[in-house]
Amino acid sequence: MSAAVEEDLPDARAQARRGWWPRTLGWRIALILLGGLVLAYALSLASIMRERQGLADTMMHAYVARDLASSVGVLDRLPAAERAAWLEPLSRPNYRLALRDEAAVVPPGTEPTAMAQALALELRQRLGDGRVQGLVPEGDRGAVIRMRLADGTPLTVHLAAPMRGVSAANAALLLAQLLVLGACVAWAVRLATRPLVQLAQAADRLGADPQADVLPPFDATGPAEVRRAHAAFQSMQTRIREHMAERLQLLAAISHDLQTPITRLRLRTEALIDESLREKFQADLLGMQRLVEEGLAYARSVHASAEPACRVDLHALLDGLVCDYADAGRPVMLQAPSTLVLTTRPLALQRIVGNLVDNALKFAGAAELSAQAVATQGAAVVQIVVRDRGPGVPVGQLARITEPFVRLEASRNADTGGSGLGLAIAQRLAQALGGRLSLRNRDGGGLEALLTLPQPGPGDVPGR
Repeated sequence: MSAAVEEDLPDARAQARRGWWPRTLGWRIALILLGGLVLAYALSLASIMRERQGLADTMMHAYVARDLASSVGVLDRLPAAERAAWLEPLSRPNYRLALRDEAAVVPPGTEPTAMAQALALELRQRLGDGRVQGLVPEGDRGAVIRMRLADGTPLTVHLAAPMRGVSAANAALLLAQLLVLGACVAWAVRLATRPLVQLAQAADRLGADPQADVLPPFDATGPAEVRRAHAAFQSMQTRIREHMAERLQLLAAISHDLQTPITRLRLRTEALIDESLREKFQADLLGMQRLVEEGLAYARSVHASAEPACRVDLHALLDGLVCDYADAGRPVMLQAPSTLVLTTRPLALQRIVGNLVDNALKFAGAAELSAQAVATQGAAVVQIVVRDRGPGVPVGQLARITEPFVRLEASRNADTGGSGLGLAIAQRLAQALGGRLSLRNRDGGGLEALLTLPQPGPGDVPGR
């Protein structure tokens, strides 16, 4: 076997195991617990049934031997002409009598069961050795005992195989017990995994908004491990909040401290005689000013949740942005229903759309803006789309374009400038609004930015 094939075997085994192995922790714990309980239950039941069957066989052969001896005694005392009429009343569910010598065909290597042999021995002891002529197996665990009555008349006893297994009533009881076990396992798994699910959900919400209270109400009487995890998570959230506050304070201080020297330098450039040199200095200072402002805006985007949410006429908000761009001579087209209402934070939403439109105008010179309410996976959302016909972005770089300070010079014109924070700010604000920002290249060239927001409220704005 080659080394490549040997390396592929673990992956194949892992994929086969993933085919039947549950993906969630709750189902894995339930499968292990329920499987172990069912296996232990089956082994215990098999042991009890085996012991019970052995005891039943011991009692049965003594009972059948005594009953058969009594039946033979009755037949001995009856006239030969009346014996046939008594065969049916003297037969039992576990044996049948016949007044003839039946020769059975015995397959090679077969032996009568231990119970049949014990029964034949018991009959010899009760009736005498000469009365029992032979014993041969019959069918599945059955047997035929060849006997003689006192006057020499042949008598054949067909022994039926003893009934084994579980009755319907006992099977129903066992099924009910397994259902109770399954319910107990499900309850135990839910108690064990619910705190993990809540912590995972809280971690997702914490990533979107470190300032929000992401944990559900805490049960102080819960398990010690859950209490410790709850306290550790709260402590972590407090440290993250303090870190974000320190970062915002640091960036604000740097921005404030840089404003004065930058302004002073811009004033001093006015004294430069060389106009070309003066314009270069002022362009560099303007870039520094924008970088400071965008860095501060990115730090403040973490605290977007501090803005109160309210009902917003989305068409009016977007139309106001488009009018502002039109006043500045920037071509932006809008397509949105006039009755679209959304519960959101308007300033944060305005900043997201503004950054996306600015990005489209910077690299394409024009932008297309649209909005609509749609239903996805049973939930209603609002989708805001910004499209352009610029150079687009390499597919492998789409995931990085929303990272802070990332400028993809290979796909965008380096002469357009920028700090690489516009899309990063939009991404952070989208998360703070509980939404999702995704980018993809358009057919025929260009970029499409899709902002998906929850909690739509289609309808007329009150007082409109």
